[in-house]
Amino acid sequence: MKKSEHRPTKLAARLMKGATVCFIVLFLTGVPVEARRSASESVELTLHPAKVAEPAQTYRLLPSPGKQTDADAVPLYQKAIQSMPQETNRKQIQEWLARPLEQFPQQQAEQVIQEHLESLRLVARATRCKECNWPEWEPATDPPDTSAYRELTYVIRLWARLEICQGQYKGALVALQTALGLARHLSQIPSLDEVLVVTAIGRSVCQELEQFVQGPDSPNLHGALTNLPEPLIDVEKAIEREWGHLQASLTQKPSEKQLNAANEVYGRVRWIAKRIDNHVNALQVVEALRHYAATHDGQLPQALGDISDIEVPDDLVSGKAFLYRRTSAGAMLQSAIPEGGDERDTVHYKIVLKK
Repeated sequence: MKKSEHRPTKLAARLMKGATVCFIVLFLTGVPVEARRSASESVELTLHPAKVAEPAQTYRLLPSPGKQTDADAVPLYQKAIQSMPQETNRKQIQEWLARPLEQFPQQQAEQVIQEHLESLRLVARATRCKECNWPEWEPATDPPDTSAYRELTYVIRLWARLEICQGQYKGALVALQTALGLARHLSQIPSLDEVLVVTAIGRSVCQELEQFVQGPDSPNLHGALTNLPEPLIDVEKAIEREWGHLQASLTQKPSEKQLNAANEVYGRVRWIAKRIDNHVNALQVVEALRHYAATHDGQLPQALGDISDIEVPDDLVSGKAFLYRRTSAGAMLQSAIPEGGDERDTVHYKIVLKK
């Protein structure tokens, strides 16, 4: 008998063992250490005025459709992983990425990137492929091992950060396109565990975008952020597959407690994905502020409603405008706290404008 006939999904196993909703939700909210911020922490953004690019398609955060190939991405991804050095010091890279730009160790970062150069070239090619045909996988068996892709994502972030530090914004955009393209392809693996890895990648890319928009001569990415698909990470396929195998794994009809536990997990997964879309919206507002300052003598608006010539997206939590107010130093921008969440589930920026 095949092992898939015996083994339930990871979620089903937890529910059948009586795991609490709290435990499952904590498991599902895991993100890289440097991506988690304390409840009271906000991010200070030092911005420089910059008009929105004309035309809006000048800059992109995903590979351009016109530059996509008909090849399958999976063989290129596999070659990229095989080309990686034996060891990648992820903790060291995390520490470097946590530093302010002026303290970023450019020489050491460049050495790591050189060591991974072949892998980076291959993964950049893979993200431009129209097809991504992952091998068939049954959720009742072990899912594909994506740990190597997580390691590679840290190196891609290092690449983006180095380009930003050196003022090479076109190169930084290629790195960011590569990271988001990889995340989109990985999200096609219909496993909740892997989807949560992908959402962590998406959130970490947003942190690199925070660095990008602070560059003294960085181009305005308002159009590029507007053109990103929503949802950026689609979790519904993974939830549908997980739910189907959960039902098949149980020997009897799921109890109300098990149904509630599963719905709690799925709701949290959907929120984690939505949080990335809201982060993108907040960054789009930031770029709207840079545009306003560039067209209004270096001044920030008194209210977001004062920005009338370009789109200012709403907060996906409240369904209304983001919280915004002027301060003595510049401005504050924050998303609403979701029901049952806390400030770690918000985007909170303290904005300082350089004229």
